[in-house]
Amino acid sequence: MNVELSPSTLSGAARAPSSKSYTHRAILAAGYSGGALVYDPLVSADTEATMRAVEAFGGAVTRESDHLDVDGFDGRPDVPADVVDCANSGTTMRLVTAAAALADGASVLTGDSSLRSRPHGPLLEAVESLGGRAESTRRNGRAPLVVEGPISGGRVSMPGDVSSQFVTALLMAGAVTDDGIEIELETELKSAPYVDITLELLEEFGIDAEKRGPDAAGPAGGTYSVGGGQFYEPTDGEYHVPGDFSSISYLLAAGAVAADPDEAVRVEGAYPSAQGDSEIVGVLDRMGADVDWNREDGVVTVERSTLSGIEVDVGDTPDLLPTVATLGAVADGETRLVNCEHVRYKETDRVSAMAEELSTLGVETEETAETLTIRGGDSELTGGAVDGRGDHRIVMALSVAALAASGPTTVSDAQHVDVSFPEFFDVLYDLGATLDRE
Repeated sequence: MNVELSPSTLSGAARAPSSKSYTHRAILAAGYSGGALVYDPLVSADTEATMRAVEAFGGAVTRESDHLDVDGFDGRPDVPADVVDCANSGTTMRLVTAAAALADGASVLTGDSSLRSRPHGPLLEAVESLGGRAESTRRNGRAPLVVEGPISGGRVSMPGDVSSQFVTALLMAGAVTDDGIEIELETELKSAPYVDITLELLEEFGIDAEKRGPDAAGPAGGTYSVGGGQFYEPTDGEYHVPGDFSSISYLLAAGAVAADPDEAVRVEGAYPSAQGDSEIVGVLDRMGADVDWNREDGVVTVERSTLSGIEVDVGDTPDLLPTVATLGAVADGETRLVNCEHVRYKETDRVSAMAEELSTLGVETEETAETLTIRGGDSELTGGAVDGRGDHRIVMALSVAALAASGPTTVSDAQHVDVSFPEFFDVLYDLGATLDRE
């Protein structure tokens, strides 16, 4: 699907979608339990992949009007009767790899062409060191994967600079092993707030886990551990998913670049949590945006503002790179995104994707292995035809840029917003955006 967006003026209120990161973890945590209700989930292409995986392991997921009723496999997944298709969801693939290592037999995991290009090597090596079998069928650390258990727990050492999801996967599975799992990180952990999300959710499900360090005497990235023999059981058998700050970032950016001069854009459902992407509020503030976050009410208000370029480290917030790059295209001066090499290993190489597509729209950009520089002050954001790269975050970021361009912009592959924010274009339209879906 292509979407054509014209320069627009936005106003009014929008509600944030529920968090994809929390929804993935909640669905699997409910699967590890004897059963639980997951309220306010984000139902999207990615989270549906995790639902299918829970069912492949012997659970059942029933979708109700405002919640998912998950009948869990009680910590002991069955060997799937068929290949587990994780579609385009890297989170599903990583979490399911560790879950499969608990099953008494072999599981085969795969996904679409994009997912089959993403690295899983350190997680496979960790499963092997815990006594399981974990292989890439092409022997390149990428799906399709064959995983065989059961593992009983133990200690592993792995790099922290490839994916924080490896740590999340092992912590979630480790709670139901006999011996628990301790993870020593050989390097600094990238995207660390995502593991904080995991620890927060595990606590909500009654699981004790902890992080230590790093310190001078320990491993470079610190240690995460979870005791074995635990039971997943949320309070009153239910869990409520918070709003998603990754998705909120596009709405706030849209308000900052395209709000009606006389009326702000309000985003509701933005309650505090462990999400690192809540940093978007601070980024906007540093760029000079008129933004206010009422944490108690869960409301962020943003006005159209004159923005100035800044430097942003995305080491812990990789999903914000496309959003901040778009803000940089509108800002005066230079916006420099640093520590972003790991952002190249998402659904697409998001560093190059944003550099190239913003250039198509008339923006001067420069990239190195670990940086992306946007020279908004030397550029004129014009319209044009851009490629969404089959990546939901690239599609949404370029759509925000289109609102502030001087002419119409056509974004291809727009259907991929279904991965994390299925109602994205409906929300933009309701706020006043002029758009046409082709």
